[in-house]
Amino acid sequence: MTHVCEDGCCGLSVFGRPDTVRFGRRKAAVLLASSVAGLVLNAKAQAQDTKAAPAAAPESGTPSQRLAAVIAEYDRIELAGDPIDAGQRGDAAARRRWPDNSPAATKTQEDALRACKRRLDAIGEAGLSPEEKLNRALLQWRLGQEVDGFAFDENRIPFSADDGFFLVPGYAAESTVIHDEAEARDWIARLRAVPSYYDREIANMRRGIADRFTQPRLVAEKAAATVNTQLATKAENSPLLAPIGAMPATIPAATRTALRAEAVAAIRDAVQPAQRTLAVFFRDTYIPAARTTLGVSSLPDGRAYYSYRVRDQTTTDMTPDQVFDLGQSEVRRIHAAMLAEIAASGFKGDFPAFLHFLRTDKQFYVTTREALMEKASRLAKRVDGQLPHFFRTLPRLTYGVVEVPREIEEGYTSGRAQPGDPRQGIAAELLINTSHLDQRPLYELPSLVAHEGAPGHYLQIALAQELTDLPNFRQQSDITAYVEGWAVYCEQLVREFGLYETPYQRFGMLSMEMWRACRLVIDVGIHWKNWSRDQAVAYLRENTALAEKNIQNEVDRYIAWPGQALGYKIGQLRISALRAEAETRLGPNFDLRRFHDVILVQGAMPLSILSQQVQTWIAGGGK
Repeated sequence: MTHVCEDGCCGLSVFGRPDTVRFGRRKAAVLLASSVAGLVLNAKAQAQDTKAAPAAAPESGTPSQRLAAVIAEYDRIELAGDPIDAGQRGDAAARRRWPDNSPAATKTQEDALRACKRRLDAIGEAGLSPEEKLNRALLQWRLGQEVDGFAFDENRIPFSADDGFFLVPGYAAESTVIHDEAEARDWIARLRAVPSYYDREIANMRRGIADRFTQPRLVAEKAAATVNTQLATKAENSPLLAPIGAMPATIPAATRTALRAEAVAAIRDAVQPAQRTLAVFFRDTYIPAARTTLGVSSLPDGRAYYSYRVRDQTTTDMTPDQVFDLGQSEVRRIHAAMLAEIAASGFKGDFPAFLHFLRTDKQFYVTTREALMEKASRLAKRVDGQLPHFFRTLPRLTYGVVEVPREIEEGYTSGRAQPGDPRQGIAAELLINTSHLDQRPLYELPSLVAHEGAPGHYLQIALAQELTDLPNFRQQSDITAYVEGWAVYCEQLVREFGLYETPYQRFGMLSMEMWRACRLVIDVGIHWKNWSRDQAVAYLRENTALAEKNIQNEVDRYIAWPGQALGYKIGQLRISALRAEAETRLGPNFDLRRFHDVILVQGAMPLSILSQQVQTWIAGGGK
């Protein structure tokens, strides 16, 4: 299943979202399938980008021509390493393949990206238009982070607590649309290629074991449980049959029947044996060898690695200790605001007593799955009705509110965003987890809907999909601090929509914000300061109104996915600060709808470059 947020919510990455456990920095494009891909009006022409034909020599021509050649080369490298996206763009050969993160393939990619970076660095700003300068700056940042990341060989850990390469086939199934018999046979061939895909990732994990670069045992056990759950599904009921089940009537009925039988056989004869092999590998080899420590600073070169993760996920130069201090400061500030809402509610008791009240009083919970979906859907439509008042530019793609599939709900977060694909006629989705209803408080639901749906992830991603005049790498950009920072900012924004009607809902909003502040403390605590899991759980339990199920899942996610949780709060703080500065400097000329255009209509970008864009807009009078 394709998804973006990781918050109980959301995130775009896996060891490293829609970024995902890093499957190189390719992860988001691979795991998210085509989540942030742009509309492609000429799929056949786009498919040519995936070919290995030499690019035009970027050292020749004007600066603009050289930059265009480097961007084209970079996009070619990206698509060559992402057969799922390439296949959806029309590359028939790619439709039969899975990602290749073997050392040999990774080395080829690294060499190509380093060469691309050298060519880009040789191009100065002279002679470039403002838009070209922005393209250059964004690609420089992206290439720099990718090249730096190769030093840590993250492919040795291709899974996290609730995600991993073994879910990629499911993600691909949800985003694959079959139009004819040839495409159906491509999908069946891809299913039969699953064993070699798994073998490559098992080899990567064996390298991790040999190098002592592994996940903690508790994370490995969760991943193994997911694989075992997959194995329990009969081939005839596999979610990997989804593309086959949706074949168009233009394919003769007898042919559709035969193709389904072939697909079931491919799952039974290829996919399930690969899953069994993986399950045995986890049980007999990986789990016994998994590390007993939690923080990545305990890994070889672990402190340097975590420092890199902090820079990468926050898009800042902050050190782990600075992030920790910021988190503690935000916890104190938000705590004071929470006390004010407790007073407004009329509750008689201290902070811990109020948290106990919220977690146990039946008025804050529903008793049926349908009731939770109805409440989430109603909130989503209330937000929809307010969007034009706050946004000048709205996307054409729609979204729906749907349940998290039952087969994965146990370890899943409270909600996530699933991007759609305008090219293939797939709507976006706001996923709501309807299991453990006594752990899904209604006072958190408005913030969850705003974050994962509109105006959060849905709006940002759907608009990015329509930026067809931008380079592909900008359409697909999945920078956590921007993407998640925007979504958390939206939790605050919908207060202006009137979405928080009671002190309990406003406390829920603050609890969600406190959760993100606690992440700054907990993530650094685990990976830099040697915190135990119990310390992390206690910190989240004592400072937020999160249900116990979410607390346990969240802490395990921070353990499994170092640094990713830091981008949320840091991104939200920067966007909020930019808005406050614009309001002050522009005075009566400030237009919130235009401000949101500046933030959204150029795609995701590092916070430093986003700040520059807003400063330029302010200097121009907010026009």
